[in-house]
Amino acid sequence: MAKDTEQLYQQRLKRYTTAMRNEKPDMVPIRPFVAEFVAKYAGYTCQEVTQDFNKAFVATRKCCADFDWDAAVANMVYVWAGIPQAVGLKYYQIPGVGLDKNVGFNYLEPEEGKSFMQQEDYDELIADPTGFLYNTWLPRASGDVVARGQPTSFRNNMSFVKGAMSMMCYFSAFGPQIQAMRTECGTVSAIAGILKAPMDILADKLRGYMGLCADLMECPEKVKKACEALQPHLLHVASTSSDPSNTVPIGFWMHRGCVPFISFDHFNNIFWPTLKPIILELWKRGKQVLFYAEGKWGAHLKTFAELPEKSIVFHVDRDDVFEVSKVLGHKFCISGGIPNFLLAYGKAQEVRDHVKKVIQGVTRNGSYICDASAIVQNDATIENMKAMTEAAREYGTY
Repeated sequence: MAKDTEQLYQQRLKRYTTAMRNEKPDMVPIRPFVAEFVAKYAGYTCQEVTQDFNKAFVATRKCCADFDWDAAVANMVYVWAGIPQAVGLKYYQIPGVGLDKNVGFNYLEPEEGKSFMQQEDYDELIADPTGFLYNTWLPRASGDVVARGQPTSFRNNMSFVKGAMSMMCYFSAFGPQIQAMRTECGTVSAIAGILKAPMDILADKLRGYMGLCADLMECPEKVKKACEALQPHLLHVASTSSDPSNTVPIGFWMHRGCVPFISFDHFNNIFWPTLKPIILELWKRGKQVLFYAEGKWGAHLKTFAELPEKSIVFHVDRDDVFEVSKVLGHKFCISGGIPNFLLAYGKAQEVRDHVKKVIQGVTRNGSYICDASAIVQNDATIENMKAMTEAAREYGTY
């Protein structure tokens, strides 16, 4: 590894971690969550980087080498198609397989009444979440796994073998990718580990949004008990997949707990009480969590302010970044606030002007990380991503 590359890496790591700890670095860190944009920049289709994670890795490193970014996710093209195709999962649409090759992967929301978990399944989930997922949910969510009590098949057996091999192949490749980002580009791997709120697990993968809405009205106590049953499992996954050195935060993807998806009553009585203990326990273990707040969460900012100082980084999507900074900026680092529609459809000067406005309005004593509002897909223009990067460097020096 070149000495100057390692020096650059250490400089960026210090800048990034200092900002996340709500302290003042030498300048504003830049940490874009770039997904299908990397394919566009590197000359690949969405299908190529989804089907071949090595191409996604190469594309990510090319962006890291060419852009002056302090940190990036090792691969934000979240779904490698090898895993869902190996297991026969039904809830993904993959570029080039049911989608145009230049469109990012899609989640398929189940039709009302046809979710992979039914309302009468709550007791089974509450009693044994792992058993329910293997015995009941997986045969419904997979086209290859046979239902409990049915004769097994070669296809069923191979789905488990292929799924396990695919998982090991993919996740064992991240260590070398993170090291290559460091040695080739001097770029920090932005996050480690994953967390989701218990209620989001129900809404995303089990009941679907419409099913959850019905349950919140018809059997809210069952929903709460299910969320409580999922808590220790989600804590375990977040903790064991996190950075052992506690340097970079755990990624927490926030989906359907915001306005207008659930009511304040359901947020206050189910969503937050089953999430907050996980965050507190992770912080007790020295693990910071990145609240990637997709959508609008402004109505709950004062609730998030209950968390211990520096325990989270709060990422702004659809909320007013200046208002978020007023409410949370004294306790937590803020990131994001550069609208994706501006990066896709605006002009470079408009991007530069907005970056300048945000940096001057929210940086305070250093607690801001420059990033797009949401994950950057291939609608963002290369010119505008360069403008965001250059403007952050120009106006982001303290």
